[in-house]
Amino acid sequence: MDNKNKVFIATSLDGYIADKNGGLDWLQSIPNPDNDDMGYVEFTNGIDALVMGRTTFETVIGFDVPWPYNKPVFVLSNKLNEIPESHKEKAFLVKGTLMEILDQIHKKGFHKLYIDGGTTIRNFLKEDLIDEMVLTTIPVLLGGGSSLFTELPNELKFELIETKRYLNQITQNHYKRKK
Repeated sequence: MDNKNKVFIATSLDGYIADKNGGLDWLQSIPNPDNDDMGYVEFTNGIDALVMGRTTFETVIGFDVPWPYNKPVFVLSNKLNEIPESHKEKAFLVKGTLMEILDQIHKKGFHKLYIDGGTTIRNFLKEDLIDEMVLTTIPVLLGGGSSLFTELPNELKFELIETKRYLNQITQNHYKRKK
């Protein structure tokens, strides 16, 4: 089976995924009257499961909306001992090195994975485990916050395979890892 780890995330012009207070309101700064999903549904139709860190999981369950995923969610955490009762059949706790975790997930039959959450994405990049990235850029400068990228042990080359524009202001670049 062909294993793929993919990212779909929005950043500010200066590369942040959350503002200085961890806020995400800036993601809604461009009016979207038709609620364009900007390719999200198409992207998620092409994955088997999600892998996210504890912080992202806790952020999502803190939103006042129904559970937004219809695929299994694997939560990476060394601090969490169990998934809250409300999400037990929807999310699954996984522990170990990234390679051990991927092996566990692949053995369950999930091979096309959506990697989500800043720390999780950065850790996958450090291990050169990201195959594709869809980066949506919101035209706002946050001036600080949670950065998507940090220092890497090695240079990673990606090739641009597609660019789209949404709402006449938002750009979305789809990159594939060059190996």
